[in-house]
Amino acid sequence: MSHHDHDHDHDHKHGHKHDHDHHDHNHQHGTTEMTFEEKVVKLLEHWIKHNDDHAKTYQGWADQAKENRMEAVAALIEEAAEMNLAVNEKFEQAKALIRENG
Repeated sequence: MSHHDHDHDHDHKHGHKHDHDHHDHNHQHGTTEMTFEEKVVKLLEHWIKHNDDHAKTYQGWADQAKENRMEAVAALIEEAAEMNLAVNEKFEQAKALIRENG
């Protein structure tokens, strides 16, 4: 018989609920206005494209830095390029989430 079942005797319901609904301003009044979700998706797509462009630019300059024997500088610029692409991964995940829930 294990007595690990009752290790913590406070349950984590601390009586305050933060899930009041914010979903009721999605009703459209016959306008062609974008929903908030659509706006966010558009933004995310814009940022992703932007970051891709930046990453390409960074990579180009990293290559030039290498040619000019600035290895350490090149490495840092390459890291920045990779960070940009990592940021894009977050944006892609966010986009997927919106699509799932939409």
